[in-house]
Amino acid sequence: MARAWKLHDNVNTDEIIPGRYNMTTDRASLARHCLCEVRPDFPAGVKPGDIIVGGRNFGCGSSREHAPIAIQTCGVVAVVAPSFARIFYRNAVNIGLPLLVCPESERIEEGDEIEVDIAAGTVSNRTRNEIYNVEPLPAFIGRIAEAGGILEFIKTYGWEGVGA
Repeated sequence: MARAWKLHDNVNTDEIIPGRYNMTTDRASLARHCLCEVRPDFPAGVKPGDIIVGGRNFGCGSSREHAPIAIQTCGVVAVVAPSFARIFYRNAVNIGLPLLVCPESERIEEGDEIEVDIAAGTVSNRTRNEIYNVEPLPAFIGRIAEAGGILEFIKTYGWEGVGA
């Protein structure tokens, strides 16, 4: 079971990892500052397995891949939101961070105990005893996520796997 960290609509990549902290590729440093300005309690309070529940257009803004890396390195196992900015979505896929499009995620509250089942396409809210359906991942994107990101996918399947 995971804790839900509820965020607002239009969370942008500068809010996820402020520019002054993204001058590094050190993942631990990025994680220490993840969401530090909009949720000062997040870097110290997030636990491995927790889930971010975003609002609409999550990840808008610049195309920096530091944003999903910071989230993933904190131990967050998925981000659930009604919609995602396209470039953030692709960056998350490339590093193996599952993003689940779930219009009903607006029913989830801060601190709810939730569980995601990517294969079944559901988010279970144990606090409210509700189950929400998510848009299924396209097959190829699901294979990338399952492999742990695009680099791991290519290591495992080679470039030939891209066309499969």
